[in-house]
Amino acid sequence: LSLYDATCHVAQEIAEKIQERNRYQRNGESTAKLNVIIRSSLQNLKEKIDHLKDLLLRAISTHQITQLEGDRRQNLVDDLLTRQRQLQASYKNEGTEPDVIRSSLMTGGVKRGVTNPWLLEESEETRGLGFDDIRQQQQRIIQEQDAGLDALSSIISRQKQMGQEIGNELDEQNEIIDDLTNLVENTDDKLRNQTRHVKMVDRKSTSCG
Repeated sequence: LSLYDATCHVAQEIAEKIQERNRYQRNGESTAKLNVIIRSSLQNLKEKIDHLKDLLLRAISTHQITQLEGDRRQNLVDDLLTRQRQLQASYKNEGTEPDVIRSSLMTGGVKRGVTNPWLLEESEETRGLGFDDIRQQQQRIIQEQDAGLDALSSIISRQKQMGQEIGNELDEQNEIIDDLTNLVENTDDKLRNQTRHVKMVDRKSTSCG
C-alpha cells in the first residue's frame, strides 16, 4: 500500500515536470535539465510498477488476500500502467496534447485527505469493470457462499446426529434406572414380609415358652 502511494506520487510529479518543460519550450528556455529528470523519473516509475506487480502476484499466490481483492488491486496496477504510457507519450510529445494528457494524469493522483483507493469500501470494487467482470465476481461470491452453506449444513447434520445418539443413550439409562427402582421396591417388599414372619415366629415361641 505504501509502494502504491509512492508510485502514484511519482506519476504526479512526472506530469508536473512535463508541464513545466512544455512551458519552458513555449518560452524558448532550455529544457535539457528537465528532460534528464523526467527520463530518470519515468524509469523509476516503471521499476515501482514492476515491483508492485511482483508483490501483488506473491500476495495472491500465497493467499494473503482474496481473489476478489486481488482482481481489484490488479485493476489499480493496470491504471498505473496506462498512466505510465500516457506520461511516456507526453514526454515524447506524441498523440494527445500535453495539457489534455496532464489533466487526465492528475486525476486520481495522491491528494491530501483522500483515502487510499486500495482501502475503499467494497462498493468501489466494480469501478472500471465491465459487465462480464462484474458478473464473474458475483458468481465467485455466490460460489464461496454456497461452499460456506454446505460446510454449515454438514456441521448441523453432525450435531443433529450427536443429539439423537445422546437422546438414545438417555432413554437407555432411564430404562436401567426404572429397572433398578422396581428391583429395589420388590426387595423392600420381600424384606418387610420376612420381617413380619420373623416377628410372628418370635411371638409364637414366647407363648410356647
